[in-house]
Amino acid sequence: MTNTVDKKLDDKTIVKDYFNSTGFDRWRRIYGDGDVNKVQKDIRTGHQQTIDTVVKWLKEDNNLGEISICDAGCGVGSLSIPLAQSGATIYGSDISEKMVSEAQIRAKETLEDDSKITFGVKDLEELTGKYHTVICLDVLIHYPQDEAAKMISHLASLTESRLIISFAPKTLCLTILKKIGELFPGPSKTTRAYQHKEADIIAILENNGFSIQRNDMTSTRFYYSRILEAIKN
Repeated sequence: MTNTVDKKLDDKTIVKDYFNSTGFDRWRRIYGDGDVNKVQKDIRTGHQQTIDTVVKWLKEDNNLGEISICDAGCGVGSLSIPLAQSGATIYGSDISEKMVSEAQIRAKETLEDDSKITFGVKDLEELTGKYHTVICLDVLIHYPQDEAAKMISHLASLTESRLIISFAPKTLCLTILKKIGELFPGPSKTTRAYQHKEADIIAILENNGFSIQRNDMTSTRFYYSRILEAIKN
């Protein structure tokens, strides 16, 4: 019999195994600047738009050099590195060892001084410490609502001031498009793709003592991501 704990472990195992194997090579290309197919190029564009939105928000506050940021689910460092370039102190974590290794390589190649950026391999719910800002982009799509709620609550407990998250909004269009993995050949094409109702995510944030400050929506042909900035009350 499969209980909630078993299901939780299964989801995390699937994500970890995927991004340490076929998923790593695929997403490293998507998050890079090499040749990719049309679908992957569209996803790259969408993901970069999400990154650009968050970086713009943080730069508008004019205090990046004074704050600490936890990039939970940092992937290959697409967000961590530009924030470090802007002076923030960054701790980036990811469940995938390969993703973290790639992020470390990219940071060394990109940053003149990488002393303010640190990466670690950690399950999101194993993160500890306190940070001015906690950011979690494009992670919740891998987890169902009950697990997402626990993850958001844990991230909220690490946050001194601001929590920024993105998720795939629950829409009819995305319900169809989430089958995008079928376009890729071979076994283990993708992880499970979960959508979340915005009202449910906002309720979780409010229950943890946060209120929405800014929001945005990234929408391309194959990439949909709702971004919420929540401020601690």
